Amino acid sequence: MEFTDEQIHRYSRHIILPEVGGKGQKKILQARVLIVGAGGLGCPVGYYLAAAGVGTIGIVDNDTIELSNLQRQIAHNTERLGMPKADSAKMTFEALNPDVTVHAIKERLNKDMIMDLIKDYDIVVDGSDNFPTRYLVNDACVMAGKPLVSGAILRFEGQVTTIIPGEGHCYRCLFEEPPPPGLVPSCQEAGVLGALCGVIGSLQAMEVLKLILGKGQPLKNQLLMYNAFESSFRKVKVPRNPDCPVCSDNPRITELQDYEAEYCQMRF
Repeated sequence: MEFTDEQIHRYSRHIILPEVGGKGQKKILQARVLIVGAGGLGCPVGYYLAAAGVGTIGIVDNDTIELSNLQRQIAHNTERLGMPKADSAKMTFEALNPDVTVHAIKERLNKDMIMDLIKDYDIVVDGSDNFPTRYLVNDACVMAGKPLVSGAILRFEGQVTTIIPGEGHCYRCLFEEPPPPGLVPSCQEAGVLGALCGVIGSLQAMEVLKLILGKGQPLKNQLLMYNAFESSFRKVKVPRNPDCPVCSDNPRITELQDYEAEYCQMRF
């Protein structure tokens, strides 16, 4: 592919970077990224990936926009209250960059459709708002061999990790099973500082771009934790668990399963 004059101008700050250049920008334009969730994390992830020129973005969300979302979900606005979040995100990202094609998938992920969905994408980003979806996405990506960038937020804290199947840990190496109902409060119960979503979502977008470019050091076998009140980052090593039920050499979980929603609904 050849750049148009408009593209050279649009992506000039990328192209002048030796680590990106024209070849790297072409990789970005040809990349396909699936974002799970068009909420607090999915919005900034999608916004920055669209700005960067990621050619195809899928956005999965079956929810609609509520007034309480607008404190942190930057792809939506007041005029779109009641609109499906996936449609709103598509409008925002495609308006930002006409080079980008966004597929709005207005469904809740389940074990019967997720494998068919993720096969069309290079990288998956998890910005989901509940534990059942988070474990389903992890298991599917491990089984399909798809890189996964996972993020989570609550109150004033957030975390990011990058899962590359076959090369490092998975989410179950960190937390083998979902927590019992009521153990972890939801954002609706405990709150979340809106700007925190931008910090964690931007870090997730950066992880995706590093994977696309094949540059830098992704958070493989690492968990990056951020405390907004303390303005502190902490990185923890996460080795691959040789007894992990999903990513070990002898996994106990070999088929996808749907977890009951009552495990813990976390409204990000």
